[in-house]
Amino acid sequence: MDYRNMKFKVATGCDHGGCCGGCCRSDHQLNTYDWLADVVNDPDKTDLVEVQFKNTRKGYYHNVNNLQLTKGDMVAVEASPGHDIGVVTLTGRLVALQIKKANLKSADDIKRIYRLAKPVDLDKYEEAKSRENDTMIQSRQIAKDLGLKMKIGDVEYQGDGNKAIFYYIADERVDFRQLIKVLADTFHVRIEMKQIGARQEAGRIGGTGPCGRELCCATWNKNFVSVNTNAARFQDISLNPQKLAGMCGKLKCCLNYEVDNYVEAAKRMPSKEVSLHTGDAEHFVFKTDILAGTVTYSTDKNLAANLVTITAERARAIIEMNRRGEKPDSLEEERHKQHTDKPIDLLANADLSRFDKSKRPKRPTNGKPKGEKRDGSAPQNGAPQQRKEQQRQREQQAEKRRQRPQQARAQEGKQENNSNRHRRDNQRRGGSPTNNQP
Repeated sequence: MDYRNMKFKVATGCDHGGCCGGCCRSDHQLNTYDWLADVVNDPDKTDLVEVQFKNTRKGYYHNVNNLQLTKGDMVAVEASPGHDIGVVTLTGRLVALQIKKANLKSADDIKRIYRLAKPVDLDKYEEAKSRENDTMIQSRQIAKDLGLKMKIGDVEYQGDGNKAIFYYIADERVDFRQLIKVLADTFHVRIEMKQIGARQEAGRIGGTGPCGRELCCATWNKNFVSVNTNAARFQDISLNPQKLAGMCGKLKCCLNYEVDNYVEAAKRMPSKEVSLHTGDAEHFVFKTDILAGTVTYSTDKNLAANLVTITAERARAIIEMNRRGEKPDSLEEERHKQHTDKPIDLLANADLSRFDKSKRPKRPTNGKPKGEKRDGSAPQNGAPQQRKEQQRQREQQAEKRRQRPQQARAQEGKQENNSNRHRRDNQRRGGSPTNNQP
């Protein structure tokens, strides 16, 4: 084979079964990634083709005419009666694995692909699809008038418009023979009734789950497995019906995703019914962390008292010691005892006022370095101490004045005023008190 002149095609996400930008969400649900799409001349290649119809319905067909089919091609396939229009979602060797997964036991279930859909076929297909919503609303009213305890969840027309499939939900067995006659007379098509469960209905309608992602049943989950509350018990999930129920009203399918890991990890945990005996008390199981492999014990059977958390290996070792009649001093091992240190206060020796700004305005330095006086001399280190000493002396004098009697303070003030008056008179005369004596 001449690989140099061969023209290769770069496969996008839509070609392999993925989706680029969500453009194929409505028509390509439950796609399988074709990791064999780039294999040239595959010896195990088959003529089987997977075709998807509305929502989650898929079918498998033989490519008897050896058509060059790729993902996304609209094809006309064999139906009973007439033909149906679908989208090719998978080709090649992986289709055989999908058939095995779908549990198709009879080879008669695999029909043929007629041709690629023509414009005429697509016009009929679009016309038939446009009638589905109105047909569903009318059929619900008809079932209500007949008094049937059933809910018609969806209607799907065949590609040629000769047949309609009615999907319904019912808790009990329903006799819908009269309903089929009324529907056939009303819509003039062949009627087929299919009962589905709540999970299938949620998958066909679609939606967003509590996790914020699109529903698993509407994107990739096709085979629904029974879910019970034991899956929640194994994972220590609270048995709250509102949290355990999904959009369909049934238990969430995701409860089964990790239950096997929890069951395997629970085998390594000690029994919750066995209590541990030490030299000072008896300890009961308070809670367990299955994934972490730890068990928390309490000295009270019903309350959380003196909680001690140990590993599952240590718990099993103590159980073996109790069986031999031995009692350890404590649940924890000596070398693994946890010394609970007191919390450190980072601000214990710190002064919170260190962040306070000085209220005194800063003097402009006029371009001189900090700490230098205007005359250029260095600052005196003793100036602040002198000011403090003077302030202290003034405060002491003021305190002494307050402690003197009122009359003494008045006499002292009078004498001080007289001396001041004499001093002013002498200054006016131009002499001192000694010069004025005779």
